[in-house]
Amino acid sequence: MNKKIALLLPIRSVVFALIFIAGSMLVNKDISEISNWWSVAATEVNIITIFLLVAVAKKNGETYWELINYQKGKTKISQIIAVSVVILLVGMGGMCLAGYLCYRQFPFPAPMMIAPIPAVLAVINIPLLPITTAFAEDGLYLGCGVNQISNKTAAILIPAFFFALHHSFIPTLFDIRYVIYRFLSFLPLTIILCWYYHKKRDPLPIMIGHAIIDIATVMQILATSTIPGSYETMSGM
Repeated sequence: MNKKIALLLPIRSVVFALIFIAGSMLVNKDISEISNWWSVAATEVNIITIFLLVAVAKKNGETYWELINYQKGKTKISQIIAVSVVILLVGMGGMCLAGYLCYRQFPFPAPMMIAPIPAVLAVINIPLLPITTAFAEDGLYLGCGVNQISNKTAAILIPAFFFALHHSFIPTLFDIRYVIYRFLSFLPLTIILCWYYHKKRDPLPIMIGHAIIDIATVMQILATSTIPGSYETMSGM
């Protein structure tokens, strides 16, 4: 394994922060005023990440699929179902618990994550965001993280840390409570995912479960973008 590849783990955190900072300067708005564009930015960063992973894999004489250790026919349907259920339960549970710890609300509606965008983009993003996120995030943190670190504990905790951390910058807001909320929301789940992958070396159940939970998010954004009054209702405003 090429341990230098693991140095890519912080890249998404940096890129997202730079995008929102540059974006706010470009349109001359406060960074919080463009936070609703996070899902569009995420899709774009995902595509860039996927191209980067393909290039890194090629440079090391392998394919993207080899980088993430995908083996056709290895995965059982029962594994996909079980992991998808765990992702949904731990993912939603983590967000609810973090929302209570940081905002004293249970559940915390996280209004910044479901803010409306132009309806056309909301529709286009329904397939794009979940699919590209699975390939980009899981490819990076599992393929370039777990697979590249020899020490078992480090191979789980280091990628899990950066896996959770980059969510703190989607969208980027200069609010420490929000940053902590986002990090704590995802850390339990990312530790479990990295542990599972380290044990099974099978990315497919994780990628499918990851896509499912993101589908729920883009459907909420679609609703707030197309149904009058839904954002106020769903965000508890």
